[in-house]
Parts: sequence; C-alpha cells; structure tokens
Amino acid sequence: MKYLQAWLFYGVFSIVTVVIALLVIMARIFGRDFAWQVGHLWGITGNALLFLICGIRVKIEGKEHIPDVPCVYAVKHQSTWETTTLPTVLPSFTWILKKELMYIPIFGWGLYALGVIAINRSSAREALKQVNEKGTAQIQAGRSVVIFPEGTRSAVGEKGKYQPGVIFLAKKAQTMIVPIAHNAGLCWPKGTIIKHAGTITLRILPPISAQDVQSKKRNDLLAEIEESIESHCRDLGA
Repeated sequence: MKYLQAWLFYGVFSIVTVVIALLVIMARIFGRDFAWQVGHLWGITGNALLFLICGIRVKIEGKEHIPDVPCVYAVKHQSTWETTTLPTVLPSFTWILKKELMYIPIFGWGLYALGVIAINRSSAREALKQVNEKGTAQIQAGRSVVIFPEGTRSAVGEKGKYQPGVIFLAKKAQTMIVPIAHNAGLCWPKGTIIKHAGTITLRILPPISAQDVQSKKRNDLLAEIEESIESHCRDLGA
C-alpha cells in the first residue's frame, strides 16, 4: 500500500513540479519577486499532496524567531521536503545548492529564474568563494540565504560534517544566523520512495546575533550551531 501511495504521490508531484517550474520561468518576466511568489505553489501543493495521499501533516514552530532583516539560515538537511517547504515559511531568500541541479530540464531553469546560488562542490575553495561573494550580494539586496551546513542529506539519527561556509558568509555579510531543525526524515526519508504517515515539525530556533557572529571564534560558532540543530532534531525524534 505504501508503495502505491508513494508512486501516486511522485506521479502527481512530478507533474506539479514541471507545471510550477514553467509558471516560475514565465513569471520571471515580471521580476524575481513575482517569480518567488509563484514558486510558493510548489511547497503549498506538495504539502497538500503529502496530506491527501500519504497522511503527512506539517507543523511549524518558532515563527517568532524569524528576523525582519536578511540573515543566514542554517538548516538541517534530511529530506527533499525542507527544500519545497521553506519558501512557504520564510521571507524571500535564495538557496545555496549544487550546480548539477541546474542541468535538470525545466526544473533547473526554474531554479535559475529564482536566482539560486549554484556552487561547484568539487572545488571547496571555489565553492566558498561563490558562497561568500554571491551570498553577500543577495543579503545586501534584501534577501536571506539558506544553507544546509552538512552539504548533503543525512539519515534520521545521523549527521554529516558541518561545514564553516555558513559562518564565513554571516561574518562577511555582517548578519545573524538562524538555525532550523526538523524531523522530515521520519516521514520522507532519504534513500527510499516510501512515505510514512505522521507529522513533520519544522522548528525555527533563536537567532545568533550579528554581534555574536562577529565576536565569536569560527569553530565555537560552528559547534554552537551544530549542537543547537542536532539537539532539537533529537527532541523531535530525528
């Protein structure tokens, strides 16, 4: 039964993704902000399908911690879910993502229309340079930046190596860091098409102020972010 649910979900969601990507590309004619609003449909529709087909509900906690100025969001990466849902929760932002995603027909073009920052992960030095320069430009333009510090998805109960790019960017842009934890991997795990009924909770954590970002040592900040995200993931059962 779960396989049938999963195939039905992916079948409908794939069609929705293509349609919304095309709408985003066309909306880009009227500006990036308008295309961003159209892109919200991806997460809204995806979560509706998850509920209707797979019995998965979504709960958002900590909205009061969303700052009213551009910042750097450091987000746990367990699933595809957080990528689709974050635009429906956070103010205008851009993602840091691997450039290979840009090569996907239609979907990649939609990402390009939204102004994402695509990095070459095969060269750590070049990737860090891109994150710092392009990320700072986005923040100065009034948009936040979302980074997955682990770089790739991790299974429930596991964590990847947290990379310092989030620290470098926040220091250079002189802005705050907002950690985000969630348990999406419980319902939408990596490595399988199966979806499990339940509730995905996304928890926005208290920000690390711009002053603390500047005054604290890089390794201390990274350890603080890692502990904050991972401890809350454990609290959420992931």
